[in-house]
Amino acid sequence: MSTSYTPLFDPEKDAYLYVPTLDHAIERAREVLDEKSRANIHDSDQMIRAAVGLDHVLRDLLAALSKKENDQ
Repeated sequence: MSTSYTPLFDPEKDAYLYVPTLDHAIERAREVLDEKSRANIHDSDQMIRAAVGLDHVLRDLLAALSKKENDQ
């Protein structure tokens, strides 16, 4: 039995149109990490929001690191 779902990230649909600078990506990752650290672990909605937010900033951070590495 297969389950239908929408993945958190689909490389075919979620291609990067803009890669932030490394400084901006680090700043944003710190902000979101601080914000999500206050989420209630017993609240599934807050945990889903935390996972999505952290996934987004982690992907941006890795993209910014890759871009900086490739630019050097």
